[in-house]
Amino acid sequence: MTELPITEVHSCRCGCSDNADLPELDTRTIPHALRHGAVFGALATLRPGQGLVLIASHDPKPLVAQIAEGTDGAIAVSYLVEGPEAWHLRMIRR
Repeated sequence: MTELPITEVHSCRCGCSDNADLPELDTRTIPHALRHGAVFGALATLRPGQGLVLIASHDPKPLVAQIAEGTDGAIAVSYLVEGPEAWHLRMIRR
């Protein structure tokens, strides 16, 4: 079984989350056929106020549109870094 490439960056490991210490999901290491499913799976585990930073090798506009549609707008998405080598997006469940 392959583990998802999620990196916990919260220093105390208590499980709480804030915008400065969100876990990172690096989709660049996930096989292409599994990426969107892995992202939706990770987002499904988030409680209101929790989030993650998604890292992608390209601007994930189609994925962002799927997230907005599939979650009825329950996930707020904002760009932190816009390329050119990687895109970082903060995703927070409302």
